[in-house]
Amino acid sequence: MLELKKTRDFFVDTLGWEESGYDESYPRTAVSDGVVRLTLWQVDHDLDVEPFHRRKNIGLHHLALEVDSEARLNALYDKVSQHPECTVEFAPEPMGKGPRKHMMFTEPSGIRLEFTWPGQ
Repeated sequence: MLELKKTRDFFVDTLGWEESGYDESYPRTAVSDGVVRLTLWQVDHDLDVEPFHRRKNIGLHHLALEVDSEARLNALYDKVSQHPECTVEFAPEPMGKGPRKHMMFTEPSGIRLEFTWPGQ
């Protein structure tokens, strides 16, 4: 279940994104890496909230973001794998026969993220 502060902190403190548009009345915020902008919303824990199940629910399966180098992919893996509230699904590995590589993990609130490097 989305915990807005934990997710915002992950994007800002761990990934180095910038926050904009925080609105406590919704509550929601936006984060950006300068190219991609995501709007994050806090779920209402007073309601019957269920975690996303990729085979059962309609919704985003995962978000894939491209990085510009294999070194950046590996550096992100190091940060994510050391984060106490992230769960790494798999470390950087070839996509198909390569040279493209990717990694998959969930951030502290459970949003499934993939980082890819196009292998160039």
